Amino acid sequence: MGKLDGYNVDLKGMASDTVSYRWQADDDFFSTVQGPEIRHGLLDVALRVKRTSGAYELEFQIEGHVEVACDRCLEPMSCPICAQCKLKVVLGSEFADDGELVTVPEREGTINVAWNIYEFAALEIPLRHVHADGECKASLPDIPTEQTPTDPRWAALRKLANSNENSE
Repeated sequence: MGKLDGYNVDLKGMASDTVSYRWQADDDFFSTVQGPEIRHGLLDVALRVKRTSGAYELEFQIEGHVEVACDRCLEPMSCPICAQCKLKVVLGSEFADDGELVTVPEREGTINVAWNIYEFAALEIPLRHVHADGECKASLPDIPTEQTPTDPRWAALRKLANSNENSE
C-alpha cells in the first residue's frame, strides 16, 4: 500500500449519488508528492463527489497555508491558500487527462486525487511572494560613508535624506 493510497476515491463503489471526503495535507504529504513548488504546509481538504449522468463532478475546498521562499530574502514565509476547484471525471477504457476532463479506466473505477490537491494548492501561490513590510530579512548594501569620495550630488541627496529622518 502506497503512502498516497489514502487519497483514492472509489467512483464505481459510491453508495449514494454524493460522497464527501476530508483530508489534511501536511509536510509528509508534500514530501511524498515531491512537487517542485511546495515542500511544507498544512492544508485542510474537503472533497465532494457528485455522480451525474455519465460523469462524476469532484468539488475541492482547500484551505490552509504553505511555505514558500521569499523572492527578496529567500527565507521561508507562509502563504495562505484558499481554493475552490472542480474536476470532471468519466469512466473509460484507459487513463487520460486533458486538464478539464479526466478519464479513469472503468476496470479500476478509482482516482487518486493527491496530485490534484497539490496542483490546486500550487496554483494559488502568487507569482510574486515577499514578506510583509518590516518582516523581510533581506540585507541591503551599505551606503558609502562620508570618508569615501563621492559625487557632490550624492552628498547633497544624503544630506537631504538625513534631514528628513531627523524631522520625523
